[in-house]
Amino acid sequence: MKLKFKVQPYQTDAVNAVVNCLAGQPMSNGITYRIDPGRKAQTSAFEEGFKNADLVLAEPQVLANIKDVQRRQNLPISDKLVASAGCRINLDIEMETGTGKTYCYIKTIFEMNKRYGWSKFIIMVPSIAIREGVHKSLQITADHFTESYGKKARFFIYNSKRLHELESFSSDAGINVMVINIQAFAARGADNRRIYEELDDFQSRKPIDVIASNRPILILDEPQKMEGAATMEALPKFKPLMILRYSATHKTQHNRVHRLDALDAYNQKLVKKIAVRGIQTRGLAGTNAYLYLEGIEISKKAPVARLEIEVKLASGEIKRQLKRLEFRDDLFAESGELDQYRDGFTISQIDARNDTVEFTNGLVLQAGEATGDVSERDIRRIQIRETIKAHLDKEKQLFAQGIKVLSLFFIDEVVKYRDYAQPDEKGEYARVFEEEYELLKADYLAELAIDNDAYRKHLAGIDAAKTHNGYFSIDKKTNRLKDPAVGARSVDSDDVDAYDLILKDKERLLSFAEPTRFIFSHSALREGWDNPNVFVMCMLKHSDNTVSRRQEVGRGLRLSVDQNGDRMDNPAVVHDINVLTVVASESYKNFVAGLQKEIADTLTSRPRKATEAYFTGKTITTDAGPVEITPAMAKQIYRYLVKNDYSDDADQITSAYHQAKEAGTLAALPDELKVHADQIFQIIDSVFSDAQLPKVEDGRKPKTNPLNENFEKKEFQELWRRINQKAVYRVEFDSDELVRKCVSALDSQLRVTPLQYTVQIGIQGDGLTDEQLKAGDGFALTGSTTERGGSVHSLVKYDLLGKIAENTELTRKTAAEILTGIQGSVFGQFKENPEHFIAEASRIIAEQKATMVIERLAYDGLAEHYDVDIFTANQTGQDFSKASAKLKRHVYDYVVIDSDIERKFVDGLDTASEVVVYAKLPRGFLIPTPVGDYNPDWAISFKEGSVKHIYFVAETKGTMSSMKLREIENTKIACARKFFDEIGRHVSEDRVKYDVVTSYEKLMGIVSKPNF
Repeated sequence: MKLKFKVQPYQTDAVNAVVNCLAGQPMSNGITYRIDPGRKAQTSAFEEGFKNADLVLAEPQVLANIKDVQRRQNLPISDKLVASAGCRINLDIEMETGTGKTYCYIKTIFEMNKRYGWSKFIIMVPSIAIREGVHKSLQITADHFTESYGKKARFFIYNSKRLHELESFSSDAGINVMVINIQAFAARGADNRRIYEELDDFQSRKPIDVIASNRPILILDEPQKMEGAATMEALPKFKPLMILRYSATHKTQHNRVHRLDALDAYNQKLVKKIAVRGIQTRGLAGTNAYLYLEGIEISKKAPVARLEIEVKLASGEIKRQLKRLEFRDDLFAESGELDQYRDGFTISQIDARNDTVEFTNGLVLQAGEATGDVSERDIRRIQIRETIKAHLDKEKQLFAQGIKVLSLFFIDEVVKYRDYAQPDEKGEYARVFEEEYELLKADYLAELAIDNDAYRKHLAGIDAAKTHNGYFSIDKKTNRLKDPAVGARSVDSDDVDAYDLILKDKERLLSFAEPTRFIFSHSALREGWDNPNVFVMCMLKHSDNTVSRRQEVGRGLRLSVDQNGDRMDNPAVVHDINVLTVVASESYKNFVAGLQKEIADTLTSRPRKATEAYFTGKTITTDAGPVEITPAMAKQIYRYLVKNDYSDDADQITSAYHQAKEAGTLAALPDELKVHADQIFQIIDSVFSDAQLPKVEDGRKPKTNPLNENFEKKEFQELWRRINQKAVYRVEFDSDELVRKCVSALDSQLRVTPLQYTVQIGIQGDGLTDEQLKAGDGFALTGSTTERGGSVHSLVKYDLLGKIAENTELTRKTAAEILTGIQGSVFGQFKENPEHFIAEASRIIAEQKATMVIERLAYDGLAEHYDVDIFTANQTGQDFSKASAKLKRHVYDYVVIDSDIERKFVDGLDTASEVVVYAKLPRGFLIPTPVGDYNPDWAISFKEGSVKHIYFVAETKGTMSSMKLREIENTKIACARKFFDEIGRHVSEDRVKYDVVTSYEKLMGIVSKPNF
């Protein structure tokens, strides 16, 4: 697989925000200078170098450019250039984790070279992990940028033992990028100090002097991690032309020229949506009864609780098992009469709305809660199980779309995953994972839909031991995994070879050919590594304050890619596909509250109050160019918010505004502001309120598909009234007529292929090798003879009458009458091939019977009608692996697609202006027929006047595979035609029409016919 990149408008905006700050700088292809050859140089081979041209813009001009950029984005306006690290130009670019900031600053390098000619860049990072991630990004984007800019960048990782690369950095006239981590110049080790020393192997020069001579542009990735005294003291020594700082969480503010924060990224659907499966423990006074409520299932009858309890097995062993329990089930009986469940552990209520189970002793358990005798090991096992469940749920949904699902476990010690003291070297977590995985895998295989055969084979074909892997540092002496060397001041590893596999094998991990789907890594893994297809994350470690929740989820926020390397970023479905589930070791409520507080705390550049002063001077774009909002316009915006209760007494935006905006029911702006409505609402949205924080889903709740407002439309209710009557069928026909028709059809159509056999003759060759003999190539075919007819006969005795009667659902007497009536030469074929004779005769008789049944079929309506409950039954826990994108005209938000024909048909229905509402009829809606109940596909209501007949039931065809199924389906379709024709007469003169179609265009062709 090769990851693909495309030009994204939001990333182009980030690039332009930086480059436009230098507008007016003349183009220069690089200034040549004489490289210091060093005192001990023996050659002048590297005398000519190419450095960045000096900045010729005066500070007032640069500040004016910055202000223009800030106004266009309605960012706070800078009143001066903020100098730092000995450099007068310091630009802050805020980009949320997962939105591609590395891509953006690489593109900025190319754009700066294209517009201004600058060619020497240093990307500075705080850790080895980030350094390796940046180097990987430079590799995988190289071809993409060559296509866009017609040139390649030369890039390398600074290493004090490979200083010839530094010579090339200086002497090469093209784009040159050095990647360096701060430990290479800000740490105390001997290797790290070499950058400041005169080195014999570098012609007695100091590497830092050679670097500084290039006047490089510094790009700081995660600058908030590089504000230590040693780093800040060292930065001026690089003599940077300017410093660009890229982060999601800037700590020190300079001149901010671009903002794409957590709210922007979520609202623009540039990152995954987050779901959480929290696990909470609490003591249960007076008992050690272990209970863990995994979740609630909605069934057709009543909710069912998935509850883990201790169970006494027949062997006497006590083991924890997951059970599906209902109202009034007694845990004392379910556990094998364990004493801890004796008093009051009978289920008194299962509340699916609040996800709780209540017992007769008063105990109430929330989904995700464990209580009683719960150890840390129990919590870790629950977390591992929940992670596997979330993974398999997501994998079942996305496999057919070619998207590989990865899950990431964070642990704090290698020994918990890889224990070299054990014979199999499996640590506790690896052992628990394989146990739980095998159990859940068996459950999923048993429950998978029959037609989901491709995923069934994929899941069954992956061995539990091969589907997980550990990504840690590797000890070069022992070749064993080891814990990373985490410094006292930093939670990031300083190991040079840390995370080598996980950082460099990104494409391999994304391929279905690679069995690894579950990754165990150290909790120190943070900025610097991510993979777009991480869909589940689990924190198998003690909670601490060194890593924020936001940092943890940041490793999985990037949008996923499919097997072709294409990013799944279609706005219509992006958050149906891209959901990151976090399995936390704390309650859902606590995790979500903590995560949202952390997000809110980072939104420092957003205003909190929607005042007249805030709106005044903001920029909007008109046909005549950018203009500022006047005080009079600002007053109108402010009054609009107050009048409609969209702001409160403290001038903060209320949730009512955001709810109305999401529902599309915002009050109209004053007339003079309407022409700029989109831009004005965008400015209002820039004012922060808690209602804007990303909605974090409860990962335990299954995706539901409730009926929406389309169901209540009068057009659908009228359609439903016309088709919801139950009926019975009658069939009256003459047996003698059936016999006559079957005899005639058999005489003219029954043709049986005789049994035959082939004799082949071969001779052994000369001078054969062992390989030829083993491969069976030692003989050559010299001839063959085929014998048929009387030369071979079946020795099996057949109950001919019984088989024909069984296959055609006729009596033996009727079958005998048919067979005795056919010609002798036709019946004589039975001896030539009995199996084929029975199969063909049964098919021909069944066809004649079906024809007569349809001709004589009549439907009688009953007083009963289908209840609307059939639309809500079994709507939870559906297999959404084949679900459509969210729909506009369907009675549900989603519909499960059975074929490509149905997918295209839905696209046509949902975008057609002539369709008011439609529904895929629920499986409970059945029409009785002599060959089995029939469930039509679609009910459609058209706009009055757009077509002649506004009510239609359609069957989409193209998915049947065998001749037998086609015959049955054709008979059912013929019966359905009669049903809708006859039942419709009793309901309304404006009857529902029914037909079979292969596409929406075919449907419109039918309903548009004048005589239809």
